[in-house]
Amino acid sequence: MNLNQVTIYTGKPFETAEFFQKLGLRLIVDSLPRYARFECPDGDSTLSIHNAEVHPKGAGVVLYFECEDLDAEVERLESIGLNFDQEPTDRDWLWREAYLHDPNGNKICLFHAAENRKNPPWRVK
Repeated sequence: MNLNQVTIYTGKPFETAEFFQKLGLRLIVDSLPRYARFECPDGDSTLSIHNAEVHPKGAGVVLYFECEDLDAEVERLESIGLNFDQEPTDRDWLWREAYLHDPNGNKICLFHAAENRKNPPWRVK
């Protein structure tokens, strides 16, 4: 099984599309304001945004995007106007993470885990 597509719902389709393009995703389907699909610059994953009259409330989904050089990517994104809730921080689970929110309040985690993403020292044998 391979998770390769995620759809989020938005009441702010244009702002959301602009946000994910700033993050570096490439627009591949443009049916705004109803729908848009993006491909990630690395790998085969895609992300869709779908216009919704009512946006789901609560913590909901956290989208994780791995970056080879997290600190440089956060610096680049801040230079084009994106604001982070948390700067890059080393975590006990051996990931380095930074957090921000998209225009709909969805939590976005940019991280670097490398081998520790799937093979941490405590992985079940």
